[in-house]
Amino acid sequence: MIVVTGATGALNGATVRHLLDRMPAERIGISVRDTAKAQDFAARGVRVRQGSYEDPAALRASFAGAEQVLLVSGNDPTADTVALHRNAIDAAVAAGAQRILYTSQQAVAAESPYLPAHVHAATEAVLADSGIAWTALRYGFFGSVDQLLGPWRQTGVIAAPADGPVGWVDRADIAEATAAILAGGDTFEGPVTLSAPRAVTLDDFAAIASELGDRRVERVVVEDEQWLADQRAAGIPEHVARMTLMLFRAARTGMFAATDPLLTDLLGRTPRSAADLLAASLREQPGTL
Repeated sequence: MIVVTGATGALNGATVRHLLDRMPAERIGISVRDTAKAQDFAARGVRVRQGSYEDPAALRASFAGAEQVLLVSGNDPTADTVALHRNAIDAAVAAGAQRILYTSQQAVAAESPYLPAHVHAATEAVLADSGIAWTALRYGFFGSVDQLLGPWRQTGVIAAPADGPVGWVDRADIAEATAAILAGGDTFEGPVTLSAPRAVTLDDFAAIASELGDRRVERVVVEDEQWLADQRAAGIPEHVARMTLMLFRAARTGMFAATDPLLTDLLGRTPRSAADLLAASLREQPGTL
């Protein structure tokens, strides 16, 4: 059995739906905080059990019978995320799982300017010490493109700090690839990178936006502190703005520039590109360019 945590969320929920296309529902289980939110999976025959990283006993029960456990990384900025991940890893080991998979991130490094990279590095170290097989799924970035680019549709300008190449991916693509890894016969030991074939900069996004719309979109570099002040003035929460600035600072050092063919190989097709992501965003909010 494969047990997936966080299956009521967008990423791992999509992964479970792809698993259902690949194997019988009785071979799939999910561990979720609120089982009421997972009734659609229960109706399809998926085993649904309550579990949270704060409750090791419930986790062990929800992982019972699992050969593989897919752990979604936590994202609560106020929590001791590594300790919560350790709870989940220990519970999977105690439940007898043979392999743990973890949703990590490209460019894991304890010295990264991007704070989440520290959490992923520490969690991967816990996995390495767990005593069982493990796979860290180092995803390329799949967050909101609009959050990164700012109000460019209204202004015609992408005004942001200095950046660097980032291998943006589509959440749907990495969910499909993750299901392929879970359901496939290949063994992926340690960290694997699921990134786009091409990393892009904000200059590239400006060029793509110009091609998609009916006017030129300009890229303007803004000093870090000025950009933070602009974010505050726009009502962006401080922790969100600072996290995004960390991303820019890490990207400008080239930390996210590496590409890898594995995502393409797992999908059997070319992953959706940055241009595809931006075009999809425009379709979701028409009339704003």
